[in-house]
Amino acid sequence: MELGLITFADMEPESLPGKGINGEQRVKDLLEEIQLADQLGLDVFGVGEHHRSDYAVSSPAVILGAAAAITKNIRLASAVTVLSSDDPVRVYQQFATVDLLSGGRAEIMAGRGSFIESFPLFGNDLEDYDELFTEKLDLLLALNKSEVISWEGKHRPSIKNRGVYPRPFQSSIPVWLAAGGTPSSAVRAATLGLPLMLAIIGGMPHQFASFVNLYKETLKRVGKDAGSMQLGINNHVYIGEDSQKAADEFYPYYAKMMNRVGKDRGWSPLTRDQYEALRTPKAALMVGSVQQVIDKILYEHELFGNTRFLAQASVGNVPHNKVMKSIELFGTKVVPVIRKAMN
Repeated sequence: MELGLITFADMEPESLPGKGINGEQRVKDLLEEIQLADQLGLDVFGVGEHHRSDYAVSSPAVILGAAAAITKNIRLASAVTVLSSDDPVRVYQQFATVDLLSGGRAEIMAGRGSFIESFPLFGNDLEDYDELFTEKLDLLLALNKSEVISWEGKHRPSIKNRGVYPRPFQSSIPVWLAAGGTPSSAVRAATLGLPLMLAIIGGMPHQFASFVNLYKETLKRVGKDAGSMQLGINNHVYIGEDSQKAADEFYPYYAKMMNRVGKDRGWSPLTRDQYEALRTPKAALMVGSVQQVIDKILYEHELFGNTRFLAQASVGNVPHNKVMKSIELFGTKVVPVIRKAMN
């Protein structure tokens, strides 16, 4: 099983209008996180895309290009690329460039987006939410397959026998479909023969078993080899030497982040009791000691048979030194045990 990290690069919104002071520091910290992950021998680092004041990255490819120059082995992925509101040609060109910079380590995780800010920002209609993603994913996959393409769509001008450059160092860029548990996403990924990345950021992991089974059953139904297809899982993760200390450290940052997001979505504020329920052995939140996180990763592997696990390890505005310590514990204490268990 591949093991790595994922982040949305959460940050405090800027206090001075028009200035990028907090953003500059967050990007510096993010590059240190990626470099540490590479030094620890992790397999993948994913960077998310958001268009809000509380996240530092709106262009994952730019960050990943910088990361390519300071890393040697780790695969560099978007997590996710909000394809519905972007131009697949530019997405392909940007990630082909990251692939050249990194010597063939770029990946794209394409998703519809859980936030909607990018849709009006780039002139897209939310009523076309699913149609936009379907059409643009089709174009991205066509670009990845052929150097010269002809393509027609509804929401983007057609392409007639044009070459798209540069081409990547790899024969093609791995494209994953990122999902949050919507059944149609499982069917779409399987029908297209795409690896699937599932985010489990709340609730009980066993509740997602039917989603994963739907993906695997659809693969078989459409004649794909389910045994050779990749499946990824990601969870919120924060690790400390002591379980209770880790829980106490993480809670205020996690609650603030969840309540900020939840306010826009009509969620009730997160209580400490709810937080502790999410930390129980069979629940989704991986916060605590090294052994607790190991047990939860192995538990999810028993449920899903996933081939990749990504720890969302910089959640909220946890201080950078604490994030780095958590990443270090993940790479030095958790990962070796998981890899040994997989052999």
